[in-house]
Amino acid sequence: MVRIIAGNAGHRTHGGFNWIFGYATVVGALASASFAQERDPMLFYDANGLKVRGHLQFGLNAVVEDNLFWDLAAATAPTSGFDPDTEWLEGYIKPGLSFEQQLDTGAVFYGKLSAVSSYSWGTDAFDTGDTGATTLEEAYLAIRGDLGGGLSYDLSLGPRELTLGTGMLIANGATSGFERGALKLGPRKAWEMAAIGRLSFGDVTGTAFYLDPNELPSTDGNNELAGLDIRFDAPAGGYLGATFVNVLNSDSPYPQAAPSGGGAPTVTPGAREGTNTLDLYGKTNPFAGALENWDFTGEVAYQWNDRIDLEAWAGRITAGYNFANVAWSPYLTVGFQTFSGDDPNTTKLERFDPLYYQGSPSAWATGSKSASTFINSNVNALSLALRVQPTKQDTLTLRYSHIRANELNSPVQFGQATRLDTNGNVVSGVTDTHLADDLFLEYSRIINRNTFLTAGVSASFPGKGIDNVVGGDADPWTGGFINVVVNF
Repeated sequence: MVRIIAGNAGHRTHGGFNWIFGYATVVGALASASFAQERDPMLFYDANGLKVRGHLQFGLNAVVEDNLFWDLAAATAPTSGFDPDTEWLEGYIKPGLSFEQQLDTGAVFYGKLSAVSSYSWGTDAFDTGDTGATTLEEAYLAIRGDLGGGLSYDLSLGPRELTLGTGMLIANGATSGFERGALKLGPRKAWEMAAIGRLSFGDVTGTAFYLDPNELPSTDGNNELAGLDIRFDAPAGGYLGATFVNVLNSDSPYPQAAPSGGGAPTVTPGAREGTNTLDLYGKTNPFAGALENWDFTGEVAYQWNDRIDLEAWAGRITAGYNFANVAWSPYLTVGFQTFSGDDPNTTKLERFDPLYYQGSPSAWATGSKSASTFINSNVNALSLALRVQPTKQDTLTLRYSHIRANELNSPVQFGQATRLDTNGNVVSGVTDTHLADDLFLEYSRIINRNTFLTAGVSASFPGKGIDNVVGGDADPWTGGFINVVVNF
């Protein structure tokens, strides 16, 4: 019998999910404008067309969790010994070195080398602790330049980061946590191997790519991806794009609901190989008149694999409103995202594979805490976020998500809800669509141009779908964290 709390099985198999808050990336972008005029202390050499720059990032994060996964282990795996209350400390350091060489032809030859060393002290949410690893992060060489007539190119080969579109499918190229430590900070982002070619003309950029994700050694699915992305970035600020992804090779399995939902799901090894995904995404330009201060984003993805009779879909729509001329610059976002699940009443597989999405609350997480339990498959979420900035250095964000399953008696995540019911029958998934309601309050502080503090408290209130698994009223799952990230 498989435990629902063993969320690591799904995360490890897919290899693309990390609980990334994007601490340094998000607040670092906010800080860069304020401190842009200061001298760069990491610029080691700048002469004769050659620039050599050092990079150093490190972070420390303290986490406390109470009633993890709504203590489902007590009902579904009472002999597991899983402790739902825990706290741990995690940290990482990421040193690197990059260069740019101006060539006589006008092109620029550049590259970067970096590594990540991480560790977790204590037992984390997935019952792993006192462990860590040192791994290669980026190690690429590249060249960029102009071809004339408004055309430019950028070619690179080697491990590096790559995010396409909004990060719905291609963003998180590496896995942290488990034997590597630093589960929440998620410092690894670069693909283990990446071949990327970009061609730009005006506001249009086409990207061809080959990617091999940096998966955990213990659960390496031997995944390889390739595809194309084309994107138009409007000068006014909107964008429109499309991404096509093909899984060239994979040992990663897919679960499929038992007929009529009765029994354990069928797990097919290597089912991901050959899966194709077409994704369309866009965001409006700023409006004038009645819709001034509004912005809208939309995304829809269609997925298929004829070899295993897979046909799935996903999508999101959001509306944002900026309260102009109001103290603290409030910004309110309302959104709905949904990812198809497998219909147990058909022979076709309808379960959406989210691939390597950006799993932070500000990106594609389904809920805050719930995102540690459910990947973006067979779930939907109505979300609201309110962000305020009391000062230029301080940001407060309150997030709420109402999370439901799309299909009953069908795998929600990777099939961990397979269990015996009160009559001794094997069942899977949930029997009520309401999974949880998540609240998350986050505070970010720009201490200086290199140092950022983030703290948060969160709670997940289980819905009837979770209550039915427990066999009663499940208690809320609560927690908090505080971290400091330094980025040079």
